[in-house]
Amino acid sequence: MGRGDTGGTRAADPGGGTSARVLARLAVLTAIGAVLVLVFPLGQRGLLVIGAGLLGLVACAVGVWWFLAYRGVVRLGGALVAIAAPVGVVLLFAQNGLWPTAAAGLLCWAVTLACARAALRRSGPKRPKRGAAAPRPRRPALIMNPKSGDGKVERFGLVERAEALGARVILLDPSAPTDVAALAREAVADGADLLGVAGGDGTQALVAAVAVEHDLPFLVISAGTRNHFAMDLGLDRTDPVRCLDALTDGEELRVDLGDVAGRSFVNTVSFGVYADVVHHPEYRDDKAGTALSLMPDLLVGEGVRRLDARVDGVELSSQQALLISNNPYVSPDDITGDGRRPRLDDGVLGVLGIRVESAVQAADLAVRGAQSTGLTVLSAHRVEVTSDTDELPVAVDGEALCMSTPVVCTSRPGALRVLVPRDRPGASAAAPPVDWRRLVDLAFGRPGKTSEGRHHD
Repeated sequence: MGRGDTGGTRAADPGGGTSARVLARLAVLTAIGAVLVLVFPLGQRGLLVIGAGLLGLVACAVGVWWFLAYRGVVRLGGALVAIAAPVGVVLLFAQNGLWPTAAAGLLCWAVTLACARAALRRSGPKRPKRGAAAPRPRRPALIMNPKSGDGKVERFGLVERAEALGARVILLDPSAPTDVAALAREAVADGADLLGVAGGDGTQALVAAVAVEHDLPFLVISAGTRNHFAMDLGLDRTDPVRCLDALTDGEELRVDLGDVAGRSFVNTVSFGVYADVVHHPEYRDDKAGTALSLMPDLLVGEGVRRLDARVDGVELSSQQALLISNNPYVSPDDITGDGRRPRLDDGVLGVLGIRVESAVQAADLAVRGAQSTGLTVLSAHRVEVTSDTDELPVAVDGEALCMSTPVVCTSRPGALRVLVPRDRPGASAAAPPVDWRRLVDLAFGRPGKTSEGRHHD
């Protein structure tokens, strides 16, 4: 079976090596330019720009920590520090006539990062454009959640459009709890030769597991709120109707499916702080307010929960939060935002461990990022999570569950057959992390000398 946009044989990029080398050299030159702009024209004043910027970043991180980890006067003080720090840096630059230099330095650094990421992206392996040809399903069954994505099913007329293409639509009742997996199995028993979901990623995962169980193709319709799985498959997140084109002109991809204690997931499994917050019933109606009210207890108070994990052969201890993803994200920042996973068929899990227990560690995380001692980034085939309790709150693709310890996460490589439209936007290449050693080697080393692969700390 072919793999397509999320996998398969890696092809060369004719002419890409030359453009990547030019971009890498430009990145190195602009990085040097940023240093020259700050240091040589102004001397000590240039160093003042750098020092003030770092001090402002540290103060802001400390303020954010106080705001999250404490209540009352300390929280108020933290908010003031977090706001005053960047404002104070800007005022310092303005009053001392340093803002043109600071702006020039920031511009050079922005160009450096843009060129560096473009060079590393172009020098990396390319993915083939197509999956395997797939026959048109004769009896597709699609499960749709009318409440998902603020009513996208009704807004885009998905029921009528799917039925016009010959699909059987099973519409969920938002007012009553429903066993979605049981509905999917009933559809298979009735002769369905494809299962699909218009809903959130949690529902996608449940039905995808049934599709794997019966070796049926699975159709993803981007009718959820954020649609991370659809995005990484290269589907159109703004118009879920386009996903239905796979029923008449589709191709098949093979992707991995994550497993946590026997339950499938397509995106992430969270333990610790986030999972504890999600478990509170008030979270659905007031996410920010609930998180702020609980954070002090979860970070430094009586509700602190510590997690231990065995990540293949690596031991992680006393983590405040663990996040396991179905294939790694490019960087830790990508997991909480609209970041992408470069591949969905590497057969490994991404692992992110967080342990920040003080304002000093928060500042270290802000300055050093992924190199901070409070952040652990790994990839693994098996992750075993334990704690000092018999059960752990777990958030599986955003769904709040409780699981008995130890909780084991694994990957099921290439288990899921996904039917996607032949004509789709495609998953744009994720911006790689800036690896300076590789970048310099690409800029000035011998052609073909750079090594390929994803680095994990």
